[in-house]
Amino acid sequence: MADSWANLGIDLHLEPAGSSGLRRGLTDALRDAVRTGRLAPGTRLPSSRTLAADLGIARNTVAEAYADLVAEGWLTARQGSGTRVAERAVPSAAAPGAAVRRRTAGRPTHSLVPGTPDLAAFPRTEWLRAARRALTRAPNDAFGYGDPRGRPELRTAVAEYLARVRGVRADPGSVLITAGFSHALRLLGTVLHGRGARTVAVESYGLDVHHDLLARAGLTTTALPYDQLGTDTTRLKKEGAVLLTPAHQFPMGTPLQPDQRAAVVDWARRSGGLILEDDYDGEFRYDRKPVGALQGLDPEHVVHLGTASKSLAPGLRLGWLVAPPALLAELTAAKGHSDTVGVLDQLTLAEFIASGAYDRHVRAARQRYRRRRDQLAAAVADRAPEVTVTGIAAGLHAVLRLPPGTEQAVVRAAHWQGLALHGLAFYRHRLAVAEPLDALVVGYGTPPDSTWPTVLEALCRTLP
Repeated sequence: MADSWANLGIDLHLEPAGSSGLRRGLTDALRDAVRTGRLAPGTRLPSSRTLAADLGIARNTVAEAYADLVAEGWLTARQGSGTRVAERAVPSAAAPGAAVRRRTAGRPTHSLVPGTPDLAAFPRTEWLRAARRALTRAPNDAFGYGDPRGRPELRTAVAEYLARVRGVRADPGSVLITAGFSHALRLLGTVLHGRGARTVAVESYGLDVHHDLLARAGLTTTALPYDQLGTDTTRLKKEGAVLLTPAHQFPMGTPLQPDQRAAVVDWARRSGGLILEDDYDGEFRYDRKPVGALQGLDPEHVVHLGTASKSLAPGLRLGWLVAPPALLAELTAAKGHSDTVGVLDQLTLAEFIASGAYDRHVRAARQRYRRRRDQLAAAVADRAPEVTVTGIAAGLHAVLRLPPGTEQAVVRAAHWQGLALHGLAFYRHRLAVAEPLDALVVGYGTPPDSTWPTVLEALCRTLP
């Protein structure tokens, strides 16, 4: 491990040309050292404090040079691991063609794709404590094949939590534990098709993986119109069901308007159709108390779907749905007796919720993500005044409205900055009834705190 500049074995000559000149000189010298192989992939660089002291320059100059090279993909920075030469760095200046090919095909350094929280913030200590308590208290029968609906401890904890926080009208008997949202949607697709449904309405913008899951169940998706007021549910007709994200439309970032909430409930009552409520970002509203779940308006016609994937981590594979009794019986049968979720994780989450640790974690996450959203909005306003951050202050992503005709160019520029990033077109349904817009969908939840400033700087460099 290198702990000073001398240990790296590289001569560096900086001309006294002011802080910007020093920063540029240091950045160029480091980049050249990586490019020519004098700094091998995986080499740990000195801390910014140590290198600044060795060179006799300001620490900020070193930190900014490191940040530039992390954004360009030459270096990586991870909490607890320091700054290192990236494994995917271009190997040689003598082969520019090969360098371009490797740079283009390389894996992005940072992800701004929405849907994933800051995994570094997973509450490991509290989760371990909850796991120990849950394991100690677990009855012997908990380790058998169990109830396909899920452990009663978790169904009880989820029902109480949803009633208290989201206004869901639920009891443990109406809750089914699933292995995440996709698992729940797959079960619903099977049951809907078995009931004779053939069409499900979806929003004009959303995740194609959800549409694909419904298609595999034999269901066709149609897109509801979307305008400046949001999704228009008055256009629902003879569809068997509708899939909505009413708390925070994904990805557009708007809540379902009150008149549209009333219209979709009226449609369900008249037609007998089902409303599938994806409670996307329901817990993460920053400017006011979150709007209550749609299910609270009519529990007989709304299936409420939630998950711990964003509040905790997707790797837990834990989700839930709340359904009317008759439908829940069909969903349980479709799930099957062998299709269960790991009992230890269920018991741990139940204990985590019941102890209040879940509430504390969500409150801390709200503060962290609100701060990131505020920083994103401020940076965009300062660096790219032609770009507008749209949508309500909620969730783990924001939509950046771009000047017309610039979306694809910005996405390509982001790739060259080492950022995984999607434009709005990526989420547009093939039958979308909405005016095409140029925009970026920026997931600010994924980068850990240690890299967020670097990622934000790299993003701003791509904006028109």
